[in-house]
Amino acid sequence: MNIHEFQAKEIFKKYGVKIGEGIVADSPDAAVEAAKKLQEQTGTKIFVIKAQIHAGGRGKGKFVGTENRGVMIAKTLDEVKEKTRLMLGNTLVTIQTGPEGKLVSKVLVAADVYAPGELEPKELYLSILLDRAKSCDVIIASTEGGMDIEHVAETTPDKIFREWIDPAVGLQAFQARKVAFQLGLSGAAFKDFVSFLPKLYKAYQESDASQFEINPLLRTSDGQILAVDAKVSIDDNALYRHPDLYAYRDLAEEDPLEVEAGESNLNYVKLDGNVGCMVNGAGLAMATMDVIKLSGGDPANFLDVGGGANATTVEAGFRIILKDPNVKAILINVFGGIVRCDRIANGVVEAYKKIGDIKIPIIVRLQGTNAEEGARIINESGLKVQSAIVLKDAADLVAKAIAK
Repeated sequence: MNIHEFQAKEIFKKYGVKIGEGIVADSPDAAVEAAKKLQEQTGTKIFVIKAQIHAGGRGKGKFVGTENRGVMIAKTLDEVKEKTRLMLGNTLVTIQTGPEGKLVSKVLVAADVYAPGELEPKELYLSILLDRAKSCDVIIASTEGGMDIEHVAETTPDKIFREWIDPAVGLQAFQARKVAFQLGLSGAAFKDFVSFLPKLYKAYQESDASQFEINPLLRTSDGQILAVDAKVSIDDNALYRHPDLYAYRDLAEEDPLEVEAGESNLNYVKLDGNVGCMVNGAGLAMATMDVIKLSGGDPANFLDVGGGANATTVEAGFRIILKDPNVKAILINVFGGIVRCDRIANGVVEAYKKIGDIKIPIIVRLQGTNAEEGARIINESGLKVQSAIVLKDAADLVAKAIAK
């Protein structure tokens, strides 16, 4: 589960991780009030207005039909109001949103932290995530933080440093010092980072996060280390332990079909293809997607109805798949182990009748317990549903369907 920057910073602050202060707003007037509060709290005279969406690259992103960016500087309260107005209700396109972009409904009004002083402010990069290959967490850091970190990773990978954390002992003090050295820190900034990193790692662990990313991590002119930005993802499978974090979920930022599928306890991921697939079991779903590719089609989705598939779940799956206008055929591939194939067949027939006239071909491949009985039910239903028992036969039917 992804969360907004302002929510991520709330988690950081709870664990004593120093952040660039900001206040979220959902209207131009609220943004002005937020700016006034920040003036009182920090004395700032410059404000940063940041669009809040579940995507990075906002600083370089542009709003549709304009040259306005997803991060803007405001030097007066009137500018705060105007620049907030330019963002709210408009669609921001970044390198991570795709061409469709994301609608902005909130902004973060942040205090300026780049004030000049004894040191020149320096932007760094820091993230913590799970390295699945090594079965442990890894800290990734770079001296080249900011908007061009992707370019740095491509062109100068030697400027990206990694420090792996042994899960048996956790983050050690020498590792925090090592990362600080790699970032070129010294003096007060070095000491501040050595305190900063353990707090951040504790927040990461106790939140059951899958990713913490801070870009930029700022060394201020007075040697402080601040999280100026924050991108956090929480492991969905651990959310039952964190009702406070689950409350951060923003359904408006998620694919509507995936939200609908979740409400029906279906595992659904939308793809860009032309063949919808409905399967019981994640492994079989992946194999089915391969079969669709081999037949000349492209999978339009990943949809796992689980081991307890019935008429209700099949109907919900149908409705979700049919909302994708790119789908030219649907392949239902079910292994009757936990649930019998005849029950699945009856569920398909019942769901088909409830939905009404379905104009695209439906191929049902049943294998396992009572597979032949299931095929008989499909074939004798009188509906425009084709059955198969052998996977190759199902693939051939898919190929014919999409060729029309």
